[in-house]
Amino acid sequence: MIAIKQFVFNPFQENTYVLYQPQAEAIVVDPGCSNESEVQELIGFIKSQKLTVKCLVNTHCHIDHILGIAALKQHFGVKAYAHIDDLPLLQLAPAHALMFGLYLESVPTIDETLNHDDVIDLNGSKLRVIHTPGHSKGGICLYAEHEKFVITGDTLFNLTVGRTDLPGGSYETLIASIKEKLMVLPDDTAVYPGHGNSTSIGSEKKLNPFL
Repeated sequence: MIAIKQFVFNPFQENTYVLYQPQAEAIVVDPGCSNESEVQELIGFIKSQKLTVKCLVNTHCHIDHILGIAALKQHFGVKAYAHIDDLPLLQLAPAHALMFGLYLESVPTIDETLNHDDVIDLNGSKLRVIHTPGHSKGGICLYAEHEKFVITGDTLFNLTVGRTDLPGGSYETLIASIKEKLMVLPDDTAVYPGHGNSTSIGSEKKLNPFL
């Protein structure tokens, strides 16, 4: 059974998740640590649970979700994964960091690309990649059918949806992604978004004004 630890990092209040089983492998999703204190907070938790980090996975590559990639890759010696369609966003990362008063020494490196329906194994549990473009071209969600949760990045939030006025965004594409790929999941699927509080597929079906 996958446990989920949520951290809230950087000025954008971005949700970074550690998916794990105690004293086993872990995956860090959207490492948004923006300074040494946040990096150490994340590393400290991983050490306290005696975890072995398997990889880093990004739901998309906007600046607030990638700030910790380099530091965590260096510390844990692991690879970073993202969808191929978001790699161009990485090239803009240092400039975007400066725009928001953040510091990024260089362009983070993605080592492996993910595609729709790829499966990531975590201690025998399966995380299926769902390509959900709209917030960005390469946006993905991670769905754990057995554990009944989905990590949605900036595609779907509690009572709202991701913004589409950033590079690679499309409102029509985003809504289609949500309706065709997320709203078909069981109602009792927990939703862990890239910002804000968790919700559920059933709740969003009933209450989300954009859907």
